[in-house]
Amino acid sequence: MKKDIQRAAVLGSGVMGSGIAAHLANIGIPVLLLDIVPNELTDEEKAKGLTLDDRAVRNRLAANNKKQLFKQNPAPLASKKNAREIEVGNLEDDIERLAEVDWIIEVVVEKLEVKQKLFEKVEQYHKPGTIVSSNTSGISVNAMVEGRGDEFRRHFMGTHFFNPPRYLHLLEIIPTEDTDEEVLSNMKAFAEDVLGKGVVEAKDTPNFIGNRIGTYGLLVSVQKMKEQGLTITEVDSITGTLIGRPKSATFRTLDVVGLDTFLHVARNVYDQVEGKEKEIFDPPQFLKDMGEKGWVGSKAGQGFYLKKGKGDQKQILELNPETFEYQQGQSLKAPSVQAAGQAKGKAAKIQALAYADDKAGTFIWETLKATLLYSAKKSDEIANDIAAIDNAMKWGFGWELGPFEVWDALGVERSVKRMEAEGEDVPAWVKDMLESGHETFYTETGAFYHRGSYQKPDANIKEINVPDLLKGDNVIKKNAGAALTDLGDGVAALTFTSPNNSIGIDVIQMVSSAIDEVEENYKGLVIANKGKNFCVGANLMMMLMEAQDDAFDEIDMVIRRFQGMTSRIRYSKKPIVTAPFQMTLGGGAEICLPSASIQASAETYMGLVETGVGLVPGGGGNKELYIRELEKMPEDVDVDLQPLANSVFEKIAMAKVGTSAQESKENGFMSDRDDIIANSKHIVWNAKQKVQELHEKGYQPPIRKPIPVVGETGYATMLLGAKSLRVGEQISDHDLKIAGKIAFLLAGGRVPKGTEVDEDYLLDLEREAFLSLIAEPKTQMRMQHMLKNGKPLRN
Repeated sequence: MKKDIQRAAVLGSGVMGSGIAAHLANIGIPVLLLDIVPNELTDEEKAKGLTLDDRAVRNRLAANNKKQLFKQNPAPLASKKNAREIEVGNLEDDIERLAEVDWIIEVVVEKLEVKQKLFEKVEQYHKPGTIVSSNTSGISVNAMVEGRGDEFRRHFMGTHFFNPPRYLHLLEIIPTEDTDEEVLSNMKAFAEDVLGKGVVEAKDTPNFIGNRIGTYGLLVSVQKMKEQGLTITEVDSITGTLIGRPKSATFRTLDVVGLDTFLHVARNVYDQVEGKEKEIFDPPQFLKDMGEKGWVGSKAGQGFYLKKGKGDQKQILELNPETFEYQQGQSLKAPSVQAAGQAKGKAAKIQALAYADDKAGTFIWETLKATLLYSAKKSDEIANDIAAIDNAMKWGFGWELGPFEVWDALGVERSVKRMEAEGEDVPAWVKDMLESGHETFYTETGAFYHRGSYQKPDANIKEINVPDLLKGDNVIKKNAGAALTDLGDGVAALTFTSPNNSIGIDVIQMVSSAIDEVEENYKGLVIANKGKNFCVGANLMMMLMEAQDDAFDEIDMVIRRFQGMTSRIRYSKKPIVTAPFQMTLGGGAEICLPSASIQASAETYMGLVETGVGLVPGGGGNKELYIRELEKMPEDVDVDLQPLANSVFEKIAMAKVGTSAQESKENGFMSDRDDIIANSKHIVWNAKQKVQELHEKGYQPPIRKPIPVVGETGYATMLLGAKSLRVGEQISDHDLKIAGKIAFLLAGGRVPKGTEVDEDYLLDLEREAFLSLIAEPKTQMRMQHMLKNGKPLRN
């Protein structure tokens, strides 16, 4: 049996197939992408004189779908360069090449007989030990391999990726009755460590776990909307972030997924169940009518919502299901909505809505009640335990809490009493749990209720939960902005606890204090945050208020201390390793750049974006990004510095942000001493390992060296480029002023080309530029606009 997957083949190149191929290419696995052979020529092919026998024609479907990867948003490819790992072909000429790969993934049309015929063909070229899987969203995996040989069946399973494969964490793995246990175990480990997925083992039932519960919940929401006379916008206004669901809520989510896809998934369950369950999975007629009209969502230009107009005239209209006309929508106004918005904590928000006696409360209670009861009734049928159901909904549908976690938030005993008072049939195992004295599905330590007792989930040493570090004896020291904790094995961790992980004076003080402690008593330090983003920079509100009060001495002090902090990170006697994820912007990037190593989640978007608020990076970022470019150059070789300076200037002046960790690396924010981690839940563990590795190798901080700069002539060159953009009206006068400041400080000011300067000199230039710009009214307008609207102002 093969334990390592070095090459893969994807059979079927549609949106899902090509997306899976892209995900594999992103992590460095070469992929053979195959599709059927077309049976007729396109007009373009006819014009070129091609025939049905030409390879370009026979490979057309896979080749065209590969090209579509460059046009999709969000981008399936972490870097356009990764497309080189995808080789296209067809299922006739290249079928024998399946013997070259270690994993074959079927992603063809969702019809059992088509899949069965394909697997019959695949088996002829299947190499012993090669894993074969289907990406089906709900067809029986056991039925697919009826008639296949023992070797094939032992290496076969379902591997259901969620769309888009690059971004959604969930991978449902569905073993058959014959799947070899060791094959299954190895595939789970590979999916988690290499593919970066959250793996949930599902049973071979219609739609498995995520789509079974998710589709049911959406259909119940539609049913209750109709019963209560609510509008589409009203439902979306209370079923999104207010209850811990994605911002797209119910109907915006359906528009993104595609109503045609949703109806297909619902039909799959409808065809295989009976009674009341069958009734629920029979969508309301207006959904079917929308499907027939082609109003299936974003890809069709209209669905539950329709966008009209542009700019200031832009409108987003909602569908009226009764008239099939689009109209202006309004959020649902109710006391419970306001109460939930003001409540602190997930449980308090859900309770404020679900137990309220108003329109919003009634809707939320009825939809939650139905979904929770359904999850409990189906738990043994579809999953091995309730944790698998909760994880599937969190990782695949973006829920903050899974169904049983929501039930705990509501209060199990309180909610069950109300359910029974309303005549609902509560599953016996839930009532048994309460009668035995167990009041929650989960304990505070994370154990979950399973067949009469609490069971701890399998421990995974690679998953270090940052919030857990902030509890009890782990904490070494803390202040209002950050906490230093003990990661174990002689490694410490620093975590920001400020709002949105913003960098203020508290964070700066704690970083310096942490380095003092680590240099004295630890092998090294990991900077690991929790939250939506790693860090999006300094406390902008605080800086603006100081500027508006003309407190420039105070701003100067803060910037000096910020610069001093990042210099201490660079020259710490013990290795400091950063673990960024998601948005790592401005000051967040400035903390990572000088670290001994960056262990970044694959979805890390790094950039110095201060120009968007009318400033220059003020925490040493200009200097650090320039040094990283210099470090790429061979020593003792004369190098033309101008292209290096130009490259750094462009990235900072244009506020370039990588759309992945890989692109951030291509932009110069990461180098060979840094690593990209596929599984975001493993970055802290990897950072800890890196600290230990550097310590064991006898880590020494970098030696302070003079920095060669391009000087006055280089400044003129960079400024000329910016002026040409101004002439072309691509930037404003204020943009040009900011660009001039960046060019001046990167060039080292008015010194001859090739002059070597020290870091403090460049930091002085950076600070002067920052202070001069923050005093500008147009910069303050940009800062205000960003704080108010979350978008940059180009004034």
